[in-house]
Amino acid sequence: MANRQLLSPARAGGVSIVFSRPGLTLLCLVAALQWAVPAAQAQSAATEIPRRYDIPAGPLDNALSALGAQAGVMVAADPALTQGLRTQGLQGSYSVAEGLARLLAGTSVQAVPGRNGGYVLRARPQPDPGLDALAPVTVMGAEQTAYSAGDSLVARRSAAGTKTDTPLLETPQSVSVITRKQLEDQKPRSISEALNYTPGIFTALVGATNRYDYVSLRGFTDNSVDNVLLDGLRTLSDQGSYTALQIDPYFLERADVLRGPASVLYGRSSPGGVVALTSKRPSFEPYRQAEVTVGNRDRYEAGLDVTGPLGESGKVAYRVTGMGRTLDSQFDHVSEQRYAIAPSLDIHFSDRTRLLLQAYLQRDPEGSYHGAVPADASITNSHAGRRTSRRFFDGDPTANAYDRRQQLLGYQFEHVFNDRVAVRQNFRHVRTRASLEQVYGFGWADETSLTRYYAGAQEKMHAVAVDNQIEFKFGTGTVQHTLLGGLDYQRRKLDGTWRSGSADPVDAFDPVYGNPNIADIYSAPVDRQLEQTGVYLQDQLSWNKWRLTLGLRHDQARVTNAYDNAASSWKGSRLTKRAGLVYLFDNGLAPYVSYGEGFNPSIRADQQNRLLKPATSKQYEVGLRYQPPGSESYLSGAVYQLTQDNVASRAPTQPFYEPSGKVRARGLELEARSQLSKTFAVLASYTLNDLTFVESADGFKGNTPYQAPKHLASLWVDWKAMAGVDVGAGVRYVGTNWIDNANSGKVPAVTLTDLMVRLDLGQFHQGLAGSSVRLSANNLFDKTYVASCISIENCYWGEGRNLMATLSYAW
Repeated sequence: MANRQLLSPARAGGVSIVFSRPGLTLLCLVAALQWAVPAAQAQSAATEIPRRYDIPAGPLDNALSALGAQAGVMVAADPALTQGLRTQGLQGSYSVAEGLARLLAGTSVQAVPGRNGGYVLRARPQPDPGLDALAPVTVMGAEQTAYSAGDSLVARRSAAGTKTDTPLLETPQSVSVITRKQLEDQKPRSISEALNYTPGIFTALVGATNRYDYVSLRGFTDNSVDNVLLDGLRTLSDQGSYTALQIDPYFLERADVLRGPASVLYGRSSPGGVVALTSKRPSFEPYRQAEVTVGNRDRYEAGLDVTGPLGESGKVAYRVTGMGRTLDSQFDHVSEQRYAIAPSLDIHFSDRTRLLLQAYLQRDPEGSYHGAVPADASITNSHAGRRTSRRFFDGDPTANAYDRRQQLLGYQFEHVFNDRVAVRQNFRHVRTRASLEQVYGFGWADETSLTRYYAGAQEKMHAVAVDNQIEFKFGTGTVQHTLLGGLDYQRRKLDGTWRSGSADPVDAFDPVYGNPNIADIYSAPVDRQLEQTGVYLQDQLSWNKWRLTLGLRHDQARVTNAYDNAASSWKGSRLTKRAGLVYLFDNGLAPYVSYGEGFNPSIRADQQNRLLKPATSKQYEVGLRYQPPGSESYLSGAVYQLTQDNVASRAPTQPFYEPSGKVRARGLELEARSQLSKTFAVLASYTLNDLTFVESADGFKGNTPYQAPKHLASLWVDWKAMAGVDVGAGVRYVGTNWIDNANSGKVPAVTLTDLMVRLDLGQFHQGLAGSSVRLSANNLFDKTYVASCISIENCYWGEGRNLMATLSYAW
């Protein structure tokens, strides 16, 4: 035994860690004999099956020993590599590769596949700026968490569907993840654009306008600007006002889309689901990046992203991200401007306690355009034998302004008592101000002119959201539990003044601006409030290859809507439930079945100024996922039936809403995300969504609601043509959708093409290391089309061709 050192005692039937001093010898992590897999191929496949681990922070040697005892793997290493190294531990469900990557994160060591399903520890190579960025190959899927940015198009984990770090395969509900790689490839201008290649989502609700992020999930447009979460908390936009927040994609690590009711986790929500955004976070690895962008329509943009450790303690990291953008919109006399900054500070008081401080400050001095044109002068030319230009502006430059200011301040706190108990608190305070002045058209005044009206507003909003969580991990016999309990609270108050009036008509085909003659202005105060408190409990049970998720939540809510000194309110409570079951096959297949409920208290008033009843929803879903062991592929399919009661719709030409009845969606969603090789990746999706009024007070029973295309499809390919040259190309198809709920006509289908080329300049000249140029075109062939309509009088032109060139430098 002179050449060997026994570092940890062998357990009964367990493992021992043995070092051999001369050269590279085995660091044996051998599981008990009863866990041994007789065939090497079977062992290799078994290491890809996620297992639940509860390994505390501490010496790396001990953590590796614990992982090996549970997973039955062998790891070879030189003892000098691990001497004195520590790890943050490992809690949650991971494959062996992912577990090793998490344990080794932040160290100078990496794990690479060895023989017979084992692994070898090696020193992490130092990057050479003269080599292709793909050259260092590490364990596939390494270091991924539910909050990772993602350096490929394929994610493996998400917290959107459980509020815990859970593999996608074990989540019993449809989830899609837009990784940072995809965001950088496609460079969207808004959250809506970022979701263009995601199944189950229709993003063209208002065409080329970019003032708000309208997102329709599974055909449900209700609450379409208030189904966005940021770092686990709602952004608290007010759907019925002019104050709806926007988060710029430049500040995001990723976006997770959870489809179907999500009230058990998040309280009030749209039945179609939520979009969960994750902010860029501080890193202890220094990184700096700057970029400038120019494009057509006088687009100029600049961004800066800087992160790294603060001081020498290794316990504090910072990040500062900022950007500015200005461009002319598609519509004449309308522009966009944005300036935003997001500083954050990550403080690790110890291995078990951390605090993340976050701020997001944004100013939009020019908020683009929000208007529409009649169907008979856009989809057809039946009104006067002509169509309006897609650049037509129905307002007036002398009375067109939208200025929005956003201030979001918050924190994320976590303390881990031990490997089984952790507490978290997420908090955010929101302050916004918005001012509006706009002239808009609605309906024909004569053969060529549109009747016009005036709208104005001064609004301010204060909101608070907090989510308290406690997580327990324990076992009952052979069943492992992750029990999550929580109490969350949200409050929003919006007040201000709304103005309305009349304006002179405008010729839709030969407009003349400068004197809209605004008259009959009426001003009235507005005060809208929402308050909700929710208590929830979720248990994720693991037994052999079965995964069962159960959830229960009780909410108390109060909403008030006061306009022109006439107030109405609603106060009540709801109990929502959720259950889902998954089975994990050895070959990577994971079928699941789930049931979920949702509710959403309405802040919309009817003609008598009474608030409408809260909308309630139920969903049944059956799905199948496939992640082949050892691959970078994720395939999923789901069929569902989703029903919403107490649907609300706005009365045409009126400021009030009407109860519309009951709507049912039955659909199929398919998604493929695959890194087929080191040089070729593909994203593909298809959606079939049959949305129908099953009850209607307006006689629409059997009809399909507007802005609900039955068919959606997309394909994006990413090709590394040669060292330093990436090419991305995409095709998006949107099927026909109805002009209105009466189904009086259809918006034609459209197919759009996008293209991107990125050059890594460092591959062509060593002195340009870190520099890259990205060229892109959205709607490459500049197709003119109508994106959607909400009535015969209101249709929205789609976005024309956008050309961009971005020069980026990272150091």
